[in-house]
Amino acid sequence: MARAVSDLSDSRLQLAVGATVALTALWFLLRAWLPPAWREPGSPELYLAGVAGFALLLVPMFYSLYKRTGGASPRSGFNAHVLCSLAGLVLIAVHSGGYLRRPPALLLLALLAIVILGVWARLRGSRRMSATFGRKAPGFAAPDPAVRQQLRELIGQKRALLARLAPDADEATFSADLPHFLRSPRLALRYRRLARQEARLLGVRAAVPPTQAWWRPLHMALGWIFLFGVLVHVVTVTFFAGYVADGGAITWWHLAEW
Repeated sequence: MARAVSDLSDSRLQLAVGATVALTALWFLLRAWLPPAWREPGSPELYLAGVAGFALLLVPMFYSLYKRTGGASPRSGFNAHVLCSLAGLVLIAVHSGGYLRRPPALLLLALLAIVILGVWARLRGSRRMSATFGRKAPGFAAPDPAVRQQLRELIGQKRALLARLAPDADEATFSADLPHFLRSPRLALRYRRLARQEARLLGVRAAVPPTQAWWRPLHMALGWIFLFGVLVHVVTVTFFAGYVADGGAITWWHLAEW
């Protein structure tokens, strides 16, 4: 019998965050006494640290996609999401070599913001979300007649789409996920748009504090910005190594020295 995966409690999360901060601070404090290879950006050691850190940071992204297929364990996936993100942050900080005055340092700031938002959501935001269900928010109140008519029309359109997208699903609980987008991207996208219109009419986002309403979109936006920035960084150091080195030695793996 498989052993159930334990939840990552608040105390364990705080311990993991504390260890992350301590390890990162310790590396910066000891940096001056480390061998040159661990202090110079582009060295093989720091290059591999960056590769390993980025690989760990891909785990949350793949989990986010995989859980939308309905096949992921929420607890194990969340634990991997948190621990891999924290370990990746440490390795990316090491990869920076302590040079925080160059443009790639902005990626480290974006990553730090992502982690801070995630930790806030778990330690503070989750309590606010739980409290939301204990009060009568505007999203649960009866709207005025004009809005009710718009909602009837929207729900009718959603049901018509759902009959083609997922005939056995219930409109009240259905949410288009990755398999639906892969099978019928046009229908799934139309359904998602209708669901968002419904949420706007109900004032769901406006019914909660801004931090609760916008932390997740901001968390995801920063994640995509970080991914795009890393791709740009990889392309430049791989194909424009001469430009990145700015006349210095090119010590990292590359394909061109433009």
